[in-house]
Amino acid sequence: MKKIDPDDFRVTTKIKLKDLPTLLDVKADEDEKEDKLDGVREKLSELQDVMYAHNRYGVLICLQGMDTSGKDSLIREVFKEFNSRGVVVQSFKTPNSAELEHDFLWRHYLALPEKGKFAIFNRTHYENVLVTRVHPEYILNENLPGIEEVDDIPNGFWKKRIKQIVNFEKHLSQNGTIVLKFYLNLSKKEQGERLLRRLEEPKHNWKFSPGDLKEREHWDEYMKYYEKAISKTSKKNAPWFVVPADDKDMARYIVAEIIWNELQKYSDIKIPELDDAIKANFADYRKQLEQD
Repeated sequence: MKKIDPDDFRVTTKIKLKDLPTLLDVKADEDEKEDKLDGVREKLSELQDVMYAHNRYGVLICLQGMDTSGKDSLIREVFKEFNSRGVVVQSFKTPNSAELEHDFLWRHYLALPEKGKFAIFNRTHYENVLVTRVHPEYILNENLPGIEEVDDIPNGFWKKRIKQIVNFEKHLSQNGTIVLKFYLNLSKKEQGERLLRRLEEPKHNWKFSPGDLKEREHWDEYMKYYEKAISKTSKKNAPWFVVPADDKDMARYIVAEIIWNELQKYSDIKIPELDDAIKANFADYRKQLEQD
C-alpha cells in the first residue's frame, strides 16, 4: 500500500471540498489497512509515554465532519492503545446555560490538554463558525451586546470570529500545545447509506435522530462554510488536513499516520535524564534495595 504523505492532505490554499477526494484507491484489503493502523498505533502509544515523561508539550487533536463521518469510531480505534492517564476526549454538544454565560471559546479553554497529554476534541470550537452560520438564530443564545435578533448580527461578525479562532490557536501553539486539525471528508451519498444502516440495523437504531435528516438538508451550506473556515484557519502552527472518509479503515490509518509524522518534527521530545547526582548514587540505591 502506498505510503501516506501528510502533505497530500494538508490545506495550504483556498479549497473546494467537491474537488477533494472522499475515497482513495489504495488497492489494499481490510486486513492490510488494519495491520498498517496497528503499527502506527503502537508507535503513537510509545510516543505518548515519552511525551508524558517529557512534560513539555500538550497535543490537541481537532476532529470535524458531517454526521456519520466516523469521528467516534476513529477516536476509539486510533487512540485505544494510549495510556488512559495521557489522553482525554471531549465531545462538544450544544452549549449549556453555564457555558453560554461566557464567551464562545471559554469551554474549549477548559478542555485543553495538560503538558504531556493529548486532548481530542470531537467537534470543536469551529462549530461556532459552522452550525451558527447555518443557523444564525443560535447566536441569540449567546446574549451578545447589540444583538437582539438575527438581523442585528453585523457585517464582519463571522470574519472577526474566525480571526479570534486563529489567535486562539496561535496562543496555544506559542505556549507548547501542538494543534492538528482534521476534517473527515464524507460524500453525501455515503452519509445517506450510513444513515440508512442506522435505521436497518437494530443495534445501531439508537444512533439515529430525525435531526440528522434536517441537517442533511443544509449539506451545501455546510460545505460552503467548512470551505471558508478551513481555508482561512489552516496555518503552519495549526494545520488542517482534509481526510477522505468514505472508507473508515483508511481514514483512521491516514489520521494516525499524519499525527505520527507531524510529531516527529519535534526532535526535542525525549525521555528526561536523571540528575547526574542521582545517577552517581545508583550503586548506593541498589545496595539499599538489595538489603530490604
